[in-house]
Amino acid sequence: MAKVVVSQFITVDGVVEDPGGSEGKDFGGWAFKYDRGPEGDKFKLDEVMGSESLLLGRTTYEGFAEAWPSREGEFADKFNGMRKYVVSSTLGEPEWNNTEVIEVDDVRRLREEDGGDILVNGSVRLVAELIEKGLVDELRLMVFPTVLGAGKRLFRDGTSASLKLAESRAAGETLILIYEPRTG
Repeated sequence: MAKVVVSQFITVDGVVEDPGGSEGKDFGGWAFKYDRGPEGDKFKLDEVMGSESLLLGRTTYEGFAEAWPSREGEFADKFNGMRKYVVSSTLGEPEWNNTEVIEVDDVRRLREEDGGDILVNGSVRLVAELIEKGLVDELRLMVFPTVLGAGKRLFRDGTSASLKLAESRAAGETLILIYEPRTG
């Protein structure tokens, strides 16, 4: 059975919007102000290398599809070669190789198939829907020591989820927290 793994860069106050600065927000680029150290770099590389496919919302997909095809190296090669699923009702023919447009309810079917992790990066609206439908098997947060006071947050108002901490560790100036759904 495949596992849906949500991975997010997040601030102490829960903001996940524009960590790299590519969205042009006044507060964007906050993730590059902190050193995640070799531990953080290894964590992100291992995460991608251990995943079989990407699951993205349309906005994140479009940003990735613009940035990644021209990049090279171990991480980029894996990212570009992976199977990609995009949850969208507005995306036409995707141009990034190995991409299929699906509906959020198709994620149940993907989880039931044999295979490695299905990695979700960014895609805040999609993540909220996946959490609400109980389709997230693991939540990996790299917490950056900053408070922004504005921006899209990982959990929208009204979201309810019971989690258990599976792992925590420091990575440079950041903290990696891994949560799983609490059962029972």
